Amino acid sequence: MTIDTSKQLYFEDVSVGMELPKLTKGPMTTAHIMRWSATMENWHKIHYDTPFAINHDKLPGVLLNGSFKQQWLAQLLKDWVGLNGWVWKMNYQFRAMNLVGETLTIWGKVTALHKGPDFGVVELDIGIVNQEGKESTPGKASVAVPYKGGKPVPYPFVPPKL
Repeated sequence: MTIDTSKQLYFEDVSVGMELPKLTKGPMTTAHIMRWSATMENWHKIHYDTPFAINHDKLPGVLLNGSFKQQWLAQLLKDWVGLNGWVWKMNYQFRAMNLVGETLTIWGKVTALHKGPDFGVVELDIGIVNQEGKESTPGKASVAVPYKGGKPVPYPFVPPKL
């Protein structure tokens, strides 16, 4: 297998205000949510049983799992930094529910850059919005990316002293 290194992100190619390529998921179906729930061994009925979610738990419908949203945020960052980069930190809040039928956009925007001795660190705002523009999962992240002509970000990753 040949690895395409042309998709590697380098610190020199990043600027404050830059938006990451968006990741789109959906429209979400009960099948999507149930398959994820089964994989995670989360058998709570709010993730697959519409009458239970609405009548018993008084929810607006079947809910998307928080861990599903978490995985998409990590996927966005991992895909962006490339094979020689590193997703260092990520935090987020679940502020709104996402339901069956929604199409979700996972986004990121660069907020700060820090030059370290061996690689750069990029800080970002991240989040997930539905098709109506409602933000459900705002957060922040820090990623480490190599310099052009430099070494890959080391593994195991040791946080830099900036």
